[in-house]
Amino acid sequence: MSVEAPIRFPCSGCGAQMIFDTETQQMKCTYCGSLAPIEQPRYPSEPTEYELDFADEQDQAMKDWGTEQQAVQCENCGAQLLLPAAQTAALCAFCGSPKVLPQGDPDSIRPESIIPFHISKDEANALFLKWKKKKWFVPGAFKKQQTRSNVSGIYVPFWTFDAQTDSDYSAEVGTYHYRTETRTRTVDGKTETYEEQVRYTVWHWTSGSYDRFFNDVLVPASKQHDTRLMEQFDDFSLEDLRPYKPEYLSGFVAERYTVPLREGWSDAVSRMDDSLEDSIRRQIGGDELRNLSIDTQYSERTYKHILLPLWNASYTYKEKVYRYMVNGETGSISGKVPRSGWKITFFTLFCVLVAAAIILYFYQS
Repeated sequence: MSVEAPIRFPCSGCGAQMIFDTETQQMKCTYCGSLAPIEQPRYPSEPTEYELDFADEQDQAMKDWGTEQQAVQCENCGAQLLLPAAQTAALCAFCGSPKVLPQGDPDSIRPESIIPFHISKDEANALFLKWKKKKWFVPGAFKKQQTRSNVSGIYVPFWTFDAQTDSDYSAEVGTYHYRTETRTRTVDGKTETYEEQVRYTVWHWTSGSYDRFFNDVLVPASKQHDTRLMEQFDDFSLEDLRPYKPEYLSGFVAERYTVPLREGWSDAVSRMDDSLEDSIRRQIGGDELRNLSIDTQYSERTYKHILLPLWNASYTYKEKVYRYMVNGETGSISGKVPRSGWKITFFTLFCVLVAAAIILYFYQS
C-alpha cells in the first residue's frame, strides 16, 4: 500500500507548500505567494545551554527535529544531508552529483538554535560576481564573464561550548640586560678599540594562576567542507540565534553533523588551550619564555548544537571546478578563484626590480 508523502507546511489559502522566505523572514507559499509568520516564544529567552554529557547522543528525546526528515548520502562525494521527508534531492549540494541514496532515519542530536538565511540565492550570486572582480592575479576573461554557479542553501551544523577554566602555570622567564664591553678592530691596517652594548639574558622561574570563562567557542560539526574556507567565516552574530523551528528548514537543506559531540569538545579544548597559552604568556611578560607548563581544569561545561546558514557554490572555468561559500547571514564570501600565471610572474619581476633599485640607491649613497 502506497502512502502519500505528507505536506509539512501547507498554505492556509491554497494548500500548496510553504517555504522560508529570506526577504520577509516569514513562510511564503510557493503557489499563491501568501505569507505566514513563524510563531515565536511570547517571552524570548537565551538559547539553552546543555550540561556537557556525551551520553546525550544516545538520548532519543534529544533527537526530535520537529519535522519528518530523511537522511541521504551522496555516493559520489560522501556528503550526508538531512532533507524533508517529502523532498527528493536532484543534485548533491556539494559536488552537483544527481546520485543521492536514502540512508534511513537521522540519528543525531536536534539543533538547539538557528540563524535563518537573510541573504537570498540571487543576492548570493550578485555578491560573488562583485567579489571576483576585486580579486588580484585572476585572468581578465574570468573577471569579465558572467560566471554561472551551482548554488545551494545549506544549514551547516556547529557546536558551541562554554567552560570555566582554572589554570596553574610555571615557566622560566628571561629578561634582557645590557653591559658595555671594550673590543678591538682593525681599520686601514691600524688597531683601534671601541665600546659596544652587549645584550645578555637573566633567567628566573615564575609560577601563578590564570582564570577565564569561555563563552560560545564555535566548532564546525561538519567534515564535508573545505576547512580553509570555513575558517574565514568569523562574522556570524551568535547573539542573533533564534530557537530552532522546523519551518526555517523549508526550502533549504540541513546537513547532519559528522563531528560527534566528544570530538567537537576535543577541538574546543584545543582552541581554548591555544588562547590560554597566549593570554598566560602575556600575563607572565618578560623578553623570552621557555619551559612553559600549563595545567588547566575545565568546569561548568555546556554545549549547544546550532545551524548556521551558508550558500555553498561551485563553478567551472576552463574545465576546472572551483568552490566558494557565501555567509547566509552577512553576505561575506570565502572561495577559490583561477590564477593568471603571467600576472603573478610580472608582479614578482616588478617586486624584484623595485627591491634591486632600493638596494642600489642605498649602496651608491
